[in-house]
Amino acid sequence: MREREYTVVFEQIHGGGWSAFVPDLPGLGVGADTREEAEKLIRDGVRVYIEELTALGEPIPEPSSFTTTVKIPVLNL
Repeated sequence: MREREYTVVFEQIHGGGWSAFVPDLPGLGVGADTREEAEKLIRDGVRVYIEELTALGEPIPEPSSFTTTVKIPVLNL
């Protein structure tokens, strides 16, 4: 079985909770009360997304997104 590694973006929601999405799998996103719950839901979502594509005979997207960080000086911190 071949594995693929997809980038997942987690965002803390203003006022509480977390969201997560996978840029390479359009339409796949989840929301949850905790980051841990969001991670579980997005893992399950990726699995189901890939299973559905396979069942429909559709191609599975290759991972192409990546993340990085940038450091910038911020005045008045």
